[in-house]
Amino acid sequence: MTTTVLVAGATGDLGGRIVRELLARDTSVRVLTRPGSTTAAERFGGDDRVEVVTAAYTDGTALRAALTGVEVVVSAVSGTRSVIVDAQRALLAAAVDAGVERFVPSDYSADYRRTTPGTNRNFELRREFAADLDAARIRGTSVLNGAFTDMLTGQAPMILFDRQRVLFWSSADQVLDFTTKDDTARVTAEVALDPSAPRVVEVAGDRVTAREIADTMSRLTGTVFRLQWAGTAGTLSAMARVGRRVSRDTGEPFPAWQGMQYFVTMFSGEGALRHVDNAPFGDAWTSVRDVLAEHVGSAPE
Repeated sequence: MTTTVLVAGATGDLGGRIVRELLARDTSVRVLTRPGSTTAAERFGGDDRVEVVTAAYTDGTALRAALTGVEVVVSAVSGTRSVIVDAQRALLAAAVDAGVERFVPSDYSADYRRTTPGTNRNFELRREFAADLDAARIRGTSVLNGAFTDMLTGQAPMILFDRQRVLFWSSADQVLDFTTKDDTARVTAEVALDPSAPRVVEVAGDRVTAREIADTMSRLTGTVFRLQWAGTAGTLSAMARVGRRVSRDTGEPFPAWQGMQYFVTMFSGEGALRHVDNAPFGDAWTSVRDVLAEHVGSAPE
């Protein structure tokens, strides 16, 4: 029988990729959208394999109706407390009431379970919701994938391409976990369709150090990329706390200080994945080198 999966946050970057991967597996997909939004209908309305359902997260009756007949909920919502905790709590409660069997929360991150309280706001929100999921009468599976590899060429200022530098904090030999959004979406689709999936799935498309990234960039470009020490993880954590206090963007999911907190988690080793198992998801993984090579235009070794 075809599994029916409801995806929340399907119009987002990762959510759209998850829908694509689910459709590639001949799955019945429902996309949840808020009242008044036309984005989901515009994006998926022409695909008869996708059903767009409307419900506000504050409307329990509408949420339960949207979830009737669904076997699995996959959440890919993005935001702060009002989304990661409040909206997901409402979705979880409705899923339990509707008899949904499984719930995949919007984690897709490093291992937030072991981070020191106060060092990463977004991880603390995920940890808070995880407690609700564990207590609910439903099976949950979290996907932990480290950082998105795509960030290395975009919003994460670790590689200074124009200055031929690679920044690091504390140690250039700290192992960092990276997975592309496409690979994360593929794993999430497989998890959604696997009724025996464990509570936590840990995958990493690549595991590299800042030193290895600098070497890769040097080989790809033919120009030496040097390591640049940017301080300790502790110093960066203190800077993030200051940035958070003076920031006016408290409702933004990824302000600059949150990016600092993520690097603290990575370079301190607290968020490192300890039980990576890629084997159930095949051998086709996009490496850090693949992403960087595409970014610099296939430069010679």
